Amino acid sequence: MPEAPATAVTAPAPVPAATAAPGTPHGDEFGPLLRQVKGQGLLERRTGWYAIGIGVNAIALAAVAGAMLALGDTWWTLLLALPLALFSTRTAFIGHDAGHSQIAATRGTNRLIGLIHGNLLLGMSSAWWNDKHNRHHANPNHLDKDPDVGVGVMVWTAHQAEKREGFGRWLTRNQARLFFPLLLLEGIALKVSSVRMVLSAKGWERQGLRPRLVEGLLLAAHCTGYVLLLGAVLSPGKAVVFALIHHALFGLHLGSVFAPNHKGMEIPGSEDRWGHLRRQVLTSRNVRGGLVTDWLMGGLNYQIEHHLFPSMARPHLRLVRPLVRHYCREAGVKYTETGLLDSYRQALTHMHAVGAPLRAGRAGGGTGDTGSAFN
Repeated sequence: MPEAPATAVTAPAPVPAATAAPGTPHGDEFGPLLRQVKGQGLLERRTGWYAIGIGVNAIALAAVAGAMLALGDTWWTLLLALPLALFSTRTAFIGHDAGHSQIAATRGTNRLIGLIHGNLLLGMSSAWWNDKHNRHHANPNHLDKDPDVGVGVMVWTAHQAEKREGFGRWLTRNQARLFFPLLLLEGIALKVSSVRMVLSAKGWERQGLRPRLVEGLLLAAHCTGYVLLLGAVLSPGKAVVFALIHHALFGLHLGSVFAPNHKGMEIPGSEDRWGHLRRQVLTSRNVRGGLVTDWLMGGLNYQIEHHLFPSMARPHLRLVRPLVRHYCREAGVKYTETGLLDSYRQALTHMHAVGAPLRAGRAGGGTGDTGSAFN
């Protein structure tokens, strides 16, 4: 498929009045925007752009491995855990885009790219990630449907907090302070969750024998290759330290990219009957920045545009942003965008407020029942 030219979008068309549909209070607000975006070719593939990006990332990973072999068994080799974590996160971004069918025209090719970059290169199950992530995209910040705001190590509302007991209650009281330190464990947690999914009976029933075997074999190949590389370069003690640093930095980087996107934004209730436009825009937050921010965050700083058009190629997210922002303003839909540091402040403020009743010795109430108070 020919690539769309990477040029600025044309001036947005006026927003037509929405025609109310039964049970939809705001009518078809998304349809006119979708037609504008399609008309400007912004849903076309950018296979050449992705081919170059995948190639550069592969060369970077190979260069890090080569540098490790060249340095050998020295503590200086541990410094290479930083670039390895950096390009491991780039690898995760490629797997993420493949899971959304942003890269190739066929489902099989996207799945292959996801298996290579997820299972083989990261040791993270692409099927597990896609299932979890697609449920998040379908109902972002919905407490009953979005796995990213379910009760886990962290909780996101006062109602969730009041049910915490024991160690979980202590975590919730201090979750804002602990958030970034806990991200240091995310790299290992992703691998543990992937292995559990591959080995679970439910997973076998859902995917079938052959896909699950492929997933498991690629995860095993990643683990074997990773251990062999570290074992060939470093003594056992240094190898363990290298692995811990690599996974800690990888988890911190990846978690820091996803943290600003939805935390502290609107949490839809059961009475809210939002259409696609409001469901995605009101629950998402953009992060302002230039090309460096785009690269470090894998384009996910354009979270609103990504949620509205999940199959849109990454380089088009920057181009469609002015159109979406204008459209939301004309439609009266709040479009939230802030700087990176302020996005973290908003997310942490929300998490701190959720734990406030527990710190005050109360069971519930107070702020934090919805994310809107922290925007």
